[in-house]
Amino acid sequence: MRAILVVNPQATSTTAGGRDVLAHALASQVKLDVVETDYRGHAMAVARSAARDGIDLVVAHGGDGTVNEVVNGLLADAVTPGAPPQAGGSAARTPGRGGPTQIGHVPALGVVPGGSANVFARALGISADSFEATHQLLNALENDRSRRVGLGLADGHWFTFNAGLGWDADVVGRVAKRRGKQTTAGLYLRAAVRSYFRPPLGRPDLTIRIPGEEPAEALTAFVSNTDPWSYLGRRAVHLNPGCSFETGLGLFALNGLGLPTVFKHVRQALVTKSNQRGRRLVRHDDLPMIRIDAAEPVNFQVDGDLVGQRTEVEFFSVPNALTVIA
Repeated sequence: MRAILVVNPQATSTTAGGRDVLAHALASQVKLDVVETDYRGHAMAVARSAARDGIDLVVAHGGDGTVNEVVNGLLADAVTPGAPPQAGGSAARTPGRGGPTQIGHVPALGVVPGGSANVFARALGISADSFEATHQLLNALENDRSRRVGLGLADGHWFTFNAGLGWDADVVGRVAKRRGKQTTAGLYLRAAVRSYFRPPLGRPDLTIRIPGEEPAEALTAFVSNTDPWSYLGRRAVHLNPGCSFETGLGLFALNGLGLPTVFKHVRQALVTKSNQRGRRLVRHDDLPMIRIDAAEPVNFQVDGDLVGQRTEVEFFSVPNALTVIA
């Protein structure tokens, strides 16, 4: 088996020693090349080249951003576009960009966490400890153990666990400006509070369209590919508990952001895995697609990285998109 280990040396918990241990252990089972990333998009370029060269396995050692880049690189040339279902409601327009109908062969993905949250890895049951995660990966390789996972696709960007428009994307953008080696839950909390009281782009109205439903209005929207959606330190954040890598997308949107509404749903997200309810909540599970239109440009994030600003985004669920060694 030919494999490439992609290491982000700037990730929160990656170290030169940990990289060397991981590389040495992998090299005992596969023919291995090691690449350290040194610019944004480097991991994507390496993974895309690996897919073109017929590499069998690409291992991402870094945070969720590194994993997302590798996933997008692996699938960059593997998708056959097709016509998606039409977003529902009498006011819906036929989406102009299609979701994929077929995915060709791509290398398998391995993950050894090295970031601060590691949402994707934790959702797969991979240890947050890099040494234990390395042992899990080697054991899976030795026993030929893998699983197929579904992914989300939004505006041409693949996401493994979450994407969103509005408040959460504002938070991601604010954190990105200050993020260093020590990304903490406190940093995210401060960014959330500041983005709530001083939204950088205001609060443009969002219109949500899904197949078979009337359009719904919102001010912020989270689209999940699995649950938990994120973590606050050690505590999981649950928005769509029924969402998983084997189901369609989960939608969690609020059409009001008054403090009582926000406190209610934040508390529910942190203390229970039960389905949330509320008169300001727009929530659905197992969706094949979602379209969100914004009255004015709003921030758009994918897997915790700010992509930019958008006035419309189509989200697609893509079942069995990738093989993960886990």
